[in-house]
Amino acid sequence: MTQTAIRIGTRDSKLALWQAETVSNLLQQAGYTTTLVPVKSEGDINLTTPLYEMGVQGIFTRSLDIALLNNQIDIAVHSMKDVPTQLPNGIVQAAVLERGNNKDLLVLHPDKTNITQALLQQPDAEFNITIATSSIRRQAQWRNRYPGTTFENLRGNVITRLEKLKNSNWDAAIFAAAGLERVGLRPTTAIEIDWMLPAPAQGAIMMVTRENDAQSLNACLPLNDDTTALCTKLEKDFLRTLMGGCTTPISALAQIQNNQIHFAGSLLSVDGLQKIAIEKQLPIEQAAQLGVIAANEILQNGGKAIVDAMNNGK
Repeated sequence: MTQTAIRIGTRDSKLALWQAETVSNLLQQAGYTTTLVPVKSEGDINLTTPLYEMGVQGIFTRSLDIALLNNQIDIAVHSMKDVPTQLPNGIVQAAVLERGNNKDLLVLHPDKTNITQALLQQPDAEFNITIATSSIRRQAQWRNRYPGTTFENLRGNVITRLEKLKNSNWDAAIFAAAGLERVGLRPTTAIEIDWMLPAPAQGAIMMVTRENDAQSLNACLPLNDDTTALCTKLEKDFLRTLMGGCTTPISALAQIQNNQIHFAGSLLSVDGLQKIAIEKQLPIEQAAQLGVIAANEILQNGGKAIVDAMNNGK
């Protein structure tokens, strides 16, 4: 029986296309025929409004979800950190590829070299600089460490953002390392921000499909990386438990070492003045609820007040 081509939906940025082509190549190696279907997302069309004003949840995935449910595509490929913690009815996670670099990256303006890795290791250093990022998670963590920094909104795909930085009077901008590395655009002068916790599932690529699409589910299943799938699930559980219906600076990273899950998470106020962090470690076989457990501990230790203030617009 001849199989029909699997239609892979993707945003049309260079990074999104790289991710979709990676999935396409893996499926072709397994004997499937594939075709790419670029779809514009709301987050790609509006490049001026800060993400927190647009309602981040689903802003980069909603158009692909609709295309899936309308049977215009068979698989959607996402940066997993952009995917809401609750998938729409009828759509399921099909696979998660092995994770790439989970770090955040400080990209310096080509003409400005006053920031060094050594300086970044000094909390409360006097930074009279301007940094561009649309991520309130990155802003809050940076403000917590360096409260004097000025921030500018920066939207667009990685190429657009690099160009905006180059043509600006900003000192630097913050990017996800994986995104720049995947398209071969990581500057040699960029600095990994080792102390900054990433967004939940940062660096992971996720495929989703319709829950009743057996061919696509069976095609994707062998591509799933069990370690990445487990770690990102715990991080997303942490995010979902803390969210409270608001856009809050939440970070999480789960890693496996010697059959142990090492989990680190944090919740901050938008201004960075309040921060509650947690680190926990459990054997893999006992860690299924680790993200939820860590989030509940944060809520009990002052996090609920931060979430409530966010929900009340304070």
